[in-house]
Amino acid sequence: MQNKQLGVMYILLSGFFFAVMMVFVKLAGPLPSMQKALFRNIIALVAALMILRRSKTRFTWKREDFPILLLRGLAGTIGLVANFYAVDHLILSDATILNKLAPFSVIIFSRIFLKEKITPVQILLVFGAFFGASLVVKPSFSNTDLFPYLIGLLGGISAGAAYTCIRELGNRKMPAPVIVAFFSLFSTLAIIPFVIADHQSMEGTQILFLLLAGICATGGQFSITKAYSYAPANEISVYDYTQILFASLLSVFIFNEYPDIISIIGYIIVTAMAVLMFLYSKRKA
Repeated sequence: MQNKQLGVMYILLSGFFFAVMMVFVKLAGPLPSMQKALFRNIIALVAALMILRRSKTRFTWKREDFPILLLRGLAGTIGLVANFYAVDHLILSDATILNKLAPFSVIIFSRIFLKEKITPVQILLVFGAFFGASLVVKPSFSNTDLFPYLIGLLGGISAGAAYTCIRELGNRKMPAPVIVAFFSLFSTLAIIPFVIADHQSMEGTQILFLLLAGICATGGQFSITKAYSYAPANEISVYDYTQILFASLLSVFIFNEYPDIISIIGYIIVTAMAVLMFLYSKRKA
């Protein structure tokens, strides 16, 4: 019971860290999303290399695992940049809920690529989650913010593809520090050319905000890793959705941004589907 409580505490802490990270990304102002993502990645890369050194894990992999590592890096990079773009152009709570579609995307990708079984209940819950997301996106030609909403949706789906690759690499017994370090290195190298092509000068406060965003992202990653070391995912993963609550509160108090009633209904539906998926998976286990 004590381990589970510690797991819940750490996963709540990770949700808070990631929500605050999004605040700092937004506070950094109108900079290219690639440039913001580069700061986040450099700090994550330094942290990952430190973990590799501390754990005395060799930064190597089998040849047959390399394509999956590349796919994880590509999908993760698209998801990261898309999420940052959504944060810049949408209210925080909307950007957060679209990113939280990743666990539902994992179910779809795991069925397609890993041939994992998917039950009728899971299919219904996935459809329910994407229906809730559609209330947030409000797809119509009259929606002037449709493009950033679609980019946010792409970010959540891409993150799901990245998590699917992580699951397969985990099944192949690849050490987690190697997966994290490879992604951080791949994403940093992939983003640098875009930043060089479209670089904008930054003020001191913008640099500070982006450094803080990177630190919060690292803190969130460490916290969620620590959480799952204390308790299994099927017991505590649902608490990760508290990030939506943190993002909503921060969005109101810092940016004075309020979601409309239709978006709030969408939040409730997506979160309800996550809770039902959590209960179903726990019962099935």
